[in-house]
Amino acid sequence: MSKLIAAIHEYAVAQKHATALASQGIELNYQDLADKVSELSNILSQYSGKCIGIKIENSINWVLLDLACIDAKVITVPLPDFFTVQQQMHALETSGAELLLTDKKEQELKSIFSLNDSSIFLKQLDFEPVKLPEYTAKVTYTSGTTGEPKGVCLSQQGMEKVAGSLVDAIGQDQVEKTAAILPLAVLLENLAGCYATLLGGGCYDICPQSQIGFKQGMIPDFTSLIDYLNKSKAQHCILVPELLRGVMSALVLSGKHLSKIKFIAVGGSRVSVSLLEQAEKMGLPVYEGYGLSEAASVVSVNTPSTHQQGSVGKVLPHSHIDIDHDGEIILKSPALLGYVGVENKPQIFQTGDIGHIDNEGFLYITGRKKNIIINSMGRNISPEWPESELLAKLHIAQAVVLGDAKSELIALIVPTSKDTTLSQIEISVQSANKALPEYAQVKQWRMVHPFTVANHQLTGTGRPKRNVISSVYQQQINTMYSAA
Repeated sequence: MSKLIAAIHEYAVAQKHATALASQGIELNYQDLADKVSELSNILSQYSGKCIGIKIENSINWVLLDLACIDAKVITVPLPDFFTVQQQMHALETSGAELLLTDKKEQELKSIFSLNDSSIFLKQLDFEPVKLPEYTAKVTYTSGTTGEPKGVCLSQQGMEKVAGSLVDAIGQDQVEKTAAILPLAVLLENLAGCYATLLGGGCYDICPQSQIGFKQGMIPDFTSLIDYLNKSKAQHCILVPELLRGVMSALVLSGKHLSKIKFIAVGGSRVSVSLLEQAEKMGLPVYEGYGLSEAASVVSVNTPSTHQQGSVGKVLPHSHIDIDHDGEIILKSPALLGYVGVENKPQIFQTGDIGHIDNEGFLYITGRKKNIIINSMGRNISPEWPESELLAKLHIAQAVVLGDAKSELIALIVPTSKDTTLSQIEISVQSANKALPEYAQVKQWRMVHPFTVANHQLTGTGRPKRNVISSVYQQQINTMYSAA
């Protein structure tokens, strides 16, 4: 039995009336959770060893089915809603998924499970089985910077080691109640949100994203998101930097507060020190972390007891890293079992991230190796550096900095509001430039439409797809440089 399932059964005895899962007035205590997982596991046990896709919106059902698949030793392939139909089919086909669990009723599909009038259907797929690395329990697909997702194969033991390490580092009192903000099909939420909370005996509050302020292809309604966090009385949540900026801006404009939150974990891309300083002044308990799918999500994180602003925290006990001669972070014995189609387990993994570790053991990330801009004077610049300064400004929601082989840097900027003026953006850019040396300052910029997952300009974890964005705005880019 997995460590996570065993913990649920232990809590079902020790604190059986404690709430394990909550959603809009529906609550399951640990005894209920253990019983329902066992019930579903018995149904799914006939598919042990097979690969099954999960295409369900954030809900209690998603969690129940994921846990039942773990117990029944079914390999799961979570499918994010932000994947295109083509990307979803690619994930199912390349992983050899034979079945699909979905909450979308299709003709002739029979319900295998129902909770509070919400049914789950099992769909037979026609894909050929694929040999995956031994001990694979989950295949997580990340959209990355290209259109074709890559399947990362992870073991249950490896994922649970990370989740347990997080609980030990953060403390059980910080995960008494966690609100699910990101899609559960994103490994960070699935593991650091759901698994860590249940391993710690806490309550995981989960609602459909459309009901907490998210609408497909649109900038989130941050006021609704704040209202959800307050209503749920959650003490812990996970945000990507873009969401953190939006929440902070909405708090300032609305005058609202997050009174119950004790721990906001933020990761996915670089966060500027000035934004973290602003969060601290607002009384927000924001702690930056670092991770990637190949490490089963989290590698390091700041905590209330061990915190260094500007760093991504100390490396968690389960992780082992080296810094290469060129500053690249190397994972030793990563959680990665292999990629779909590649069976050998790597002994090291080159992350592509540039960073360093200080004398106190805190890890710092300075940029992506492949994103490095080398300007016409030979200066090396991580675009995340000036971007983080721009993104710390109230009127800037998103920014992508460009300038490889050019004499100066330029930026494509998305305002925080349709009412934001060009003058406000210009003042923000000049303010950001004051924190940067001359060669890293943004000399020209253009206001553009939001980068979103729906328009394929953003990954699921909030990273800009630089090649796509550069292609879409090539004319504006050329205009800026021709005017230089």
